[in-house]
Order: sequence, then structure tokens, then C-alpha cells
Amino acid sequence: MLRAESIKVAFGRKLVLRSVDFAAAPGHLTAIVGPNGSGKTTLLRALTGEVGHSGTVTLDGSDIARMKGWELAARRAVLPQSAVLAFPFTVIEVVRMGLSGGTSGGDKSVPGAALRRVGMTGYTDRLYQELSGGEQQRVQLARVLAQVWHPVWQGRARWLLLDEPVASLDIAHQLLVMGIARDFANSGGGVVAVMHDLNLTAMFADAVAVMADGQIIAQGPMAQVMTDDTLSRAYGCGLRVGLPPAAGSTFVLPHTARPIHEMKPEFTAVDPAHSGTPC
Repeated sequence: MLRAESIKVAFGRKLVLRSVDFAAAPGHLTAIVGPNGSGKTTLLRALTGEVGHSGTVTLDGSDIARMKGWELAARRAVLPQSAVLAFPFTVIEVVRMGLSGGTSGGDKSVPGAALRRVGMTGYTDRLYQELSGGEQQRVQLARVLAQVWHPVWQGRARWLLLDEPVASLDIAHQLLVMGIARDFANSGGGVVAVMHDLNLTAMFADAVAVMADGQIIAQGPMAQVMTDDTLSRAYGCGLRVGLPPAAGSTFVLPHTARPIHEMKPEFTAVDPAHSGTPC
């Protein structure tokens, strides 16, 4: 389990997290949602030890503050909202950085496999700085996947901690990335993801923590937490769960939680003029 107890974070005089308790289980994708400024990213950074806080964060009962850097790197990988590289690294060099922090350093096939997993085959020798924002985000995801390539290692679950992993991606790549996170959890690993898109959250997450004003106002299984009352209270506007929009409104929502290339084709290349069947 990944647990946080009585977490408080203050930036100057501003209290950003107010005695937050949080828990995530391996084998589950746990989403953290809430409006801007509610403390989602700060909570994730407290879970990773990147920001000073009071309270305790434990991983399988061990206080992360007492764990060595290499121990944490072997157990969990962190995908930030964005990453700026000052030097002209190639894509494969960026992904290989994940090997240095993980336990698969001797397996030279992992970086290439990670790039294939995020749909970046053929980008190996491209300069990272020449890529679009969405492409850079997928390269960074490949890096963290390389770090914890096996979701379970030596009998212990490993973790992906993702801060808005689909923020700069189009719909197809959002589905691809969330599918990767879902597969990681299905394979026994743990995933914690800060999310803005409530529809994607509902499609992929097992559990959700809803934040508002530096606190978690509800957390638990998806069906219990994603309710009209909870979401309306968190976001400060009327929200309805599971209902179509009013007549006349344009509404776009993926009808499947799989990228298009994983779906069965609906058309064939057979010319109906030579197929022997009428059009």
C-alpha cells in the first residue's frame, strides 16, 4: 500500500494541504481529481517526497523519508507535468535515463520496448527538443516505464506516479496512455494519477480521491465517489453524472477505452465488384 497520513504542506503562510489522509492499493489505478488549485499536484509531490511536509508517507509500511534514493527509484517512477532538458539528448538517451534509476539496467531491450509501448517507434535518434509537447510527454512516459518495467519485482508491487499524464495529448493518445496505466495496474503494479478529465477518470480508474481547498472531501471506489453532490461541491458548479447533455448541445466522448489501432476493422480491402456478393 501507498499511504499518506496527516499530510500538511505550507508555502510561506499559505496552507496548501490541510491534514490529508490518502491511500492507494497495488493492482488499482487511483485517480486524484479536483479543480485548479485544490492541491492535487502538491499531494502527489508529497507522496514522492519532492516537497517538504508534516505527516507521514509510507510505502508497504516503510516511511519514505527513511528510504534511500536508490530504494525509492527501484520501487516507483514519477512522471511530472512537464520536463525541460537543457541539453540536446536524443529520444533513446532520454528513455535510457530510466534504466539508471530502476532495476532493468542490464536489459538493453527495455528502452526500445518502452518506446514501442507509447507509440514512438522510429523516433529513437530524434532530438528530444525537436518533438511536439505531446511527443515529449510520451517519451517521458517511456522513461518512467523503463524504470519500473516489471510491475511486480521481487514479490513487491512497483508504482507509477503520474501528474496529468494526458494533458497535452489528443484523444487517441489519451486512450493509449491511460490504457498503459490500466495495464500496469492489471499486472499487479500500483498507479496514482492526477487527472482533470472526469470522463477518462471514470473510464479507467478503480478508485478516486476528490480534492477541494487542500483537502480530500471524498475518496473510495469510483461508483461511490463520483456522484452529483460530491463533484458539484468540489468544482463549485452543478455537475450531473451519467446523463447526456441538454438537447442541442454538442457532446464528444470516446465510445471505447481502446485506441483505434487496437479495434477490429469494420471495413475490408475486398473490392465488392469481385467479391461475388451484392453491394
